[in-house]
Amino acid sequence: MNRALVAGLVVVAAACGGRGGSGAKADTTARDTLTERQHDSVLARSSVPGAGAVGAAMRAADSASARVRGDTASP
Repeated sequence: MNRALVAGLVVVAAACGGRGGSGAKADTTARDTLTERQHDSVLARSSVPGAGAVGAAMRAADSASARVRGDTASP
């Protein structure tokens, strides 16, 4: 009985702890020193699978932003 109780408490503690949920986001935001853009840039330059796609998405977003700024600047 005691082993089952301890095992159950470990499972419950593991499910409650860790990163995730709405409270964890607020906690990690205060500790983050990189902006989302800087984080994505570091990721794009890494060797992680799919990192090239992050860089391509950033370039596409930059291009779209430049077009929008260019379109709104001229009457």
